[in-house]
Amino acid sequence: MEKNKIEIINYKDNRYPQKLNYINNKPIVLYMKGNMSNINNESVAVVGSRNCTIYGKKNADFFSYELAKRNVNVVSGLAKGIDAVAHSSCIRAKGKTIAVIGNGLDNIYPKENLKLAEKILENNGLIISEYVIGTKPEKENFPKRNRIISGISDAVIVVEASNKSGALITANYGIDQGKEVWAIPGNIYSYNSIGTNNLIKDGTNVLTSISDIIR
Repeated sequence: MEKNKIEIINYKDNRYPQKLNYINNKPIVLYMKGNMSNINNESVAVVGSRNCTIYGKKNADFFSYELAKRNVNVVSGLAKGIDAVAHSSCIRAKGKTIAVIGNGLDNIYPKENLKLAEKILENNGLIISEYVIGTKPEKENFPKRNRIISGISDAVIVVEASNKSGALITANYGIDQGKEVWAIPGNIYSYNSIGTNNLIKDGTNVLTSISDIIR
């Protein structure tokens, strides 16, 4: 941990994210790397498909950039696809981004996002995990970590999601936690829009403009 400049805090620490105190099954400890000073600021999770379309990337870029320009933290999961775009666009807007990962902080996954993780830290962002160093990116870790993505956020934006997307897990956690959940409507013929369009049919807020979420 010292070698990788990783800090560990527990739920009694005054640096523990305040919003996590109001969710079910909050993590007892968190491993953190980067700038923790913005953790309690206004934050919005931007999540979506790993195998995203150009339409999805464009929307993730637009909303993440606009949120960051308004000093809103952009939270995501450092996965490829929508997550990576959300983090990158926030950095481009000189905002603060927070990545919540499903493995130990000594091992960035996926490897293709290693440079992105370095950029997050270089730009005063933060990377969080509830998993001890050495923990591998096991499949079952990622749905569980999604409760933290929504938990530290005030709202959740689902940019693009298939009917079995992990982003829908984050959305459902957000709903259970009492967060504002927003979905961007998509092409009815696109597999990657099935999840978002179903969220909207089920009553989720429709997001078509930055003014919808920033009042």
